[in-house]
Amino acid sequence: MDTILPSFVNGDWWMPPAGADATVVRDASTGAEVVRVSSEGIDLAGALDHAREVGRRSLGALTFHQRALLLKQFAQALTARKDELYELAKTAGATVRDSMIDVDGGIGVLFTYSSKGRRELPNARAILDGPVEQLSKDGSFLGRHVYTALPGVVVQINAFNFPTWGPLEKLAPAFLAGLPTIIKPATPTAHLTEAWVRILVDSGLLPAGSLQLVSGALPGVFELLRLGDVVAFTGSASTADALRAQAPAGVRFSAETDSINASVLGPDALPGTPVFDAYVRQLFIELTAKAGQKCTAIRRAIVPAASIDSVVSALREMLAAKVVLGDPHAEGVTMGPLVSLAQHHEVMSHAHQLVRAGGQVLLGSFSAPDVVRADGTTGPAPDGAFAAPMLIGFGADAPAVAHEVEAFGPVSTVIGYSSLEEAADLVNRGGGMLVTSVATDDEAVARELWERIAPYSGRVLLLDAADARTSTGHGSPVPHLVHGGPGRAGGGEELGGIRAVKHFMQRTAVQGSPDMLTAITGVWHAGARVSSDGEHPFRKPLARLRVGDRFASGEREVTLDDIETFAHFTGDTFYAHMDDEAAAANPFFPGRVAHGYLLVSFAAGLFVDPAPGPVLANYGLEDLRFVTPVSPGDRIRVELTAKQITPRETDEYGEVRWDGVIRNQDDALVAAYDVLTLVAKE
Repeated sequence: MDTILPSFVNGDWWMPPAGADATVVRDASTGAEVVRVSSEGIDLAGALDHAREVGRRSLGALTFHQRALLLKQFAQALTARKDELYELAKTAGATVRDSMIDVDGGIGVLFTYSSKGRRELPNARAILDGPVEQLSKDGSFLGRHVYTALPGVVVQINAFNFPTWGPLEKLAPAFLAGLPTIIKPATPTAHLTEAWVRILVDSGLLPAGSLQLVSGALPGVFELLRLGDVVAFTGSASTADALRAQAPAGVRFSAETDSINASVLGPDALPGTPVFDAYVRQLFIELTAKAGQKCTAIRRAIVPAASIDSVVSALREMLAAKVVLGDPHAEGVTMGPLVSLAQHHEVMSHAHQLVRAGGQVLLGSFSAPDVVRADGTTGPAPDGAFAAPMLIGFGADAPAVAHEVEAFGPVSTVIGYSSLEEAADLVNRGGGMLVTSVATDDEAVARELWERIAPYSGRVLLLDAADARTSTGHGSPVPHLVHGGPGRAGGGEELGGIRAVKHFMQRTAVQGSPDMLTAITGVWHAGARVSSDGEHPFRKPLARLRVGDRFASGEREVTLDDIETFAHFTGDTFYAHMDDEAAAANPFFPGRVAHGYLLVSFAAGLFVDPAPGPVLANYGLEDLRFVTPVSPGDRIRVELTAKQITPRETDEYGEVRWDGVIRNQDDALVAAYDVLTLVAKE
């Protein structure tokens, strides 16, 4: 590694000029210099223009599926070299377990968004949101909502604790949405972010301008932002407030900030029960993983007053048995140092503040611990940022500081409560959390706490005996669910599956005729032009099939014998199909009527082309509705229109959604649904 950490901007690696002022990054265990960080002289305006022009163009040329496939390839490229990232992370105090959370977690986000992008999004560049809105009686004027990519760039401002996972959780949904990204890592771990960015650059997979890295400060960045740009911030609540105030009008600002997360032990979770053990184990993990430097860590353990001693005792035993504090380079070390001496000073300062406010140190101390050094010896490490786990106790009358001050390290408080109402009040005094967990086997307890704490929490984990072993844990956000929270937690959302993708897009209401909406969205709308060229659409591969291709069947009469045969064959002898008098007494039926599924089956017989061809399989129906009952002697016909065509990037087939409509002899709508098929490309 060079002495000065490079940036990657404008399509190339860039270094500050000789003699530039730089911040020294030191090994968290030994204090040895690792690298210097500076962005002095960087052309930030040029980098933003490069992203908006080159990056936006290269990403905009790709569909969601093509971007999703690239995310998978990014993940594979990082997986192949993740051992390098693990080794480098030791300089920042990360153990192997810590790197699994950060590195593997970040790679997992890429894989998840790749999968979700290909399964849940069309192979297109826009997302339809919600159903069609009928704006005229005759169906000639429609409206619907459409998401399209913002025209700008995402500027990431990241925290030091997750140099891989943090930027990747922002990059994945933004990339999928079609927005280029500029990453600004936190200085203490900037070299770790630079390492994985370099891997992606070296892979040759990155579309031009889609990803840039600024190693160092972002001088005057807010003066350079404009409508369509996004700032995605992770860090302290106070810094988020200061930066948000600088954001120009029209620039979206998303914040995920520190929060005083809580974990509640239910009154039923007594010592010796599986859920009590799971609670203590979870508290142990959140105290020690990443040396407690997690925005989702448990900062307040809310425990029945009578169980505090038991929780402290069990936690003490677990810490004694499992924690080996030291340099991650040493064999057997399970917990490393804080990221820097500056961070160590801040954590200790906040812990002292909690004690001065009346907190009692129940576990740990402020004394410098002996640690395992890189050479395997044990002793003091004055140049290392080591801190042993600490638990500070308060009663239910804990002062405000217990709910407002966060020691961002291996420090938690334990606060006693006497009723569920009091427990919920204690939780909510945190002013908005990224996550709150509740450990209980009592469903009534879980329900009451949920109702009280949910508005104050971005995520709620319900821990019981059934999920104690399978739960991902209090402090582990997953790509499928939102990561963020109200109030102090920042008020933003990251992750959450496709929800996060939409944060980087603009939802626009579009109004027009069926033909216009079909042309704009690529999805056929009822009333738009159709094509019936005489060839059955099922004979057309994707290469020749077009949205609007239609098949209209002849009629088929539905007889009483048909209804009775279907009833006896399937076992569905519901009275509406078998008892004329009882059916006539039903307000929905004129008498005996055909089964809805009989009509769908007859419709398939009317539209299916039986010979082998490009249609490979029918894999489902969606949005099926039965509208008009069909009586014996009625005749039905079906219209099938190619509604949406989605080729798969990695397969020789694609998905076709057909608009299915069944009508009777009076042209009344009998049923409507979408038929889903897999169709060969050629």
